[in-house]
Parts: sequence; structure tokens; C-alpha cells
Amino acid sequence: MRQQHGRHSWSWWKSEIITKWAKNSWRFKMENAFESAICNSDKDKPLTSFLNQKHRLSALHPDISDSMINMKILRKCRGELEHAIKCKCVEPCSTEDCINAMENISTRTRIGKNWIRNPMESKMNPKISREDKKPVLKCRKC
Repeated sequence: MRQQHGRHSWSWWKSEIITKWAKNSWRFKMENAFESAICNSDKDKPLTSFLNQKHRLSALHPDISDSMINMKILRKCRGELEHAIKCKCVEPCSTEDCINAMENISTRTRIGKNWIRNPMESKMNPKISREDKKPVLKCRKC
């Protein structure tokens, strides 16, 4: 490709790369990846999940501000986690503030984590299946 076009600046090459690979299918794939990802502190660390979402949004919308990116990512969190992070961060918050708040909340509290049933509970209270739960039939003729 360099032989065809010669020497150009990085901005020209960047625009050529975007026109070649930033097709509708790529945008669709990135949008689906952003929409399907949920902030789950059981699976991923808050830093990696937040930065992945930030990179996806900045690739889709390069002109979007950091505060809008942070707000869109926080909307993807569950209700209690989103509320707790918004309470910790002051409104014009940076990405670092959001990540620090998310890490503090996920490590110090159970907010945003899935409740896992204790396997010992089912062993302590076994379910007894009884045959006498069948309804009693009454004779309506007698």
C-alpha cells in the first residue's frame, strides 16, 4: 500500500485505516459488545471491565467527552452499584475517580455481586417428598 500511495503523514494513514476497516459490521460488533457487557465484579476486575467499555465507546464515538463515557458505562452497572458509585464521585468525575470508586465499593461491600447459595444449606434442611400431599377425593353421591 505504501508503494501505491507513497509517503504521507500519520493522520492520512489513520484516516485510510479507518475507511478500510471501520465498516458497518465492525460498528455493529462493537455496539453489541458494549450492550451485552454488564458490570459484574464476580467475573472481571472493575479496572478491566471499565477500560474495555471505555475503549469500545471511544472507538465508536471519537468525539464523545470523558464524562459522557463515564455516565454511559455507569448506566450499564446494576442499580445499587450505579447509585453507590454516583454517590461517591462528584459530578465532573474523571475515569480514575470512577474506577477507584468502583473498586472500593466492590471490594468493601457486597453491592453488585451475585449472591451464591451456600451448599451446606441444602444439606441441613433436606426436602422431604411426601405421598400424602395428594388431594383427598370425596364421594359426592353418598
